[in-house]
Amino acid sequence: MTSSVPSDVLSRRILCDTEYATVRYAGSVPPTTGLWLGVEWDNPQRGKHNGNHEGIQYFKCSHPTGGSFIRPNKANFGVDFLTAVKNRYGLNDEQDVECEKENALVIGKKTVELVGFDSIIEQQSQLNKLVDISVSECAVSHAGQKEEISRTCPNIRSINLSKNLLPSWEKVTDIACQVQNLQSLDLSENKMKFPSASITCTLSKLRVLALNRTGVTWAEVLLCAPGWPALEELYLASNDITVLERPINVLQTLKLLDLSNNQLIDGSQLQLIAYLPRLEQLILSNTGISSIHFPDVAFGCKTKMFPLLQRLAVDDNKISQWSFINELDKLQCLQSLHCQNNPLMVTEKNPETVRQLIIAKIGQLKVLNKSEIFPDERKGAELDYRKVFGNDWIMAGGNQNPDKNRPNEEFLAAHPRYQLLCLKYGAPEEGELKRQQPFILKNQLLTLTIKCPDKPDQKPIEKKLPDSMTIQKVKGLLYRLLKIPGSELKLSYESSKMEGKEIELENDLKPLQFYSIENGDSVLVRW
Repeated sequence: MTSSVPSDVLSRRILCDTEYATVRYAGSVPPTTGLWLGVEWDNPQRGKHNGNHEGIQYFKCSHPTGGSFIRPNKANFGVDFLTAVKNRYGLNDEQDVECEKENALVIGKKTVELVGFDSIIEQQSQLNKLVDISVSECAVSHAGQKEEISRTCPNIRSINLSKNLLPSWEKVTDIACQVQNLQSLDLSENKMKFPSASITCTLSKLRVLALNRTGVTWAEVLLCAPGWPALEELYLASNDITVLERPINVLQTLKLLDLSNNQLIDGSQLQLIAYLPRLEQLILSNTGISSIHFPDVAFGCKTKMFPLLQRLAVDDNKISQWSFINELDKLQCLQSLHCQNNPLMVTEKNPETVRQLIIAKIGQLKVLNKSEIFPDERKGAELDYRKVFGNDWIMAGGNQNPDKNRPNEEFLAAHPRYQLLCLKYGAPEEGELKRQQPFILKNQLLTLTIKCPDKPDQKPIEKKLPDSMTIQKVKGLLYRLLKIPGSELKLSYESSKMEGKEIELENDLKPLQFYSIENGDSVLVRW
């Protein structure tokens, strides 16, 4: 091998023009002369073969066209960490040389150069001050001289090493273990070899670690995890994670786990990570899951699994059954759910219908698909849900009389919160449920009685209003009818089916149908 090729060239990561590759072979390729490198490209379209040349298998690739032979002078084997830092932050040697020419001292008749003394002190001072360092895409391949990083940059807290030439976890720890106060480390898009046995380097203050697109498996994560005793956020998107194992005595401080773009086998795998005691956020977007189950408790009870989970993302999956949403109500602390781009979200013609169903089914949800759930929206969703499925409840054995109220198991499994909603708002009466209502009523005219309970001299007025009319527009109409400022109006309504129960119309932007107002109901006006 020539002097330009490292002695440990095999498995080294290289950069050729703008393409990344891993060296799989170094040697001759007859009938040509000289040294060749057999490389496997990250982008298989860049290659020509699978390591086989004229019937001889020089190396193997995971893709039929992932391999090529290149001359060593085409390969960039990378630089050490500090060289990359100096290059990125304008502290490289070329600048030092320019400074040296300017720094001179005249003693008698002799001019004595200070050999860049001031610039070296200045450079060291600047390196010493660096706290957050990004050397993304700077061809970093190794640490450099032993302990040089800790001497030169003692105040580093955060390092972005994404998309470099680091070939192994060992090379990473050579760098990271010199940074005593390292709290955040991004290693995404470094195709690395991970250890097959437990490691000794401990990053005691590391809080955030990103290993997206590194090829890491869950088993390898668990082998490395003892070195992250204080880790709070772990990003593992777009890897080869298919089967999970239960973390034992590791990852116990984890608050956020990102497993997006890993094709998990099914939702039952999640039970293996369900007892991480501090996990607050779980990202499962595009993992192929279609179901989830917490078998330790029945509907209406709270599971011991994921005890602190507050935020869950399951976008871009295969969720098509409402049973998935029903299970989520078992979580003790769930407040935010992202579930866009799932078959379930198009089961109703109106997306707002699906949103209201999810809100009604998960009692403590506060944010759905990045949109806050306000109290009046929850009330409207739960009232509609109670009404829409009232006939099913009665047919299943539901009854206003508590002694006779025994809906069957099939209904309770499909609608776990229904009984609770009946306790909260009162059980629906048969007269209220003459026919099955669509979840959001079609646009129709409602005959309503307008009353002013605080103004006995004001006679009731009967009006026909479209159910799609917003409360704000209703106020504008009443302003013209009653000759009073619309901004001062406070509206509520009484259902003809529930005498004596008054429900406030709190949100000016919601339509009448949102509050389940029907023909014969009374709108009460106060100012």
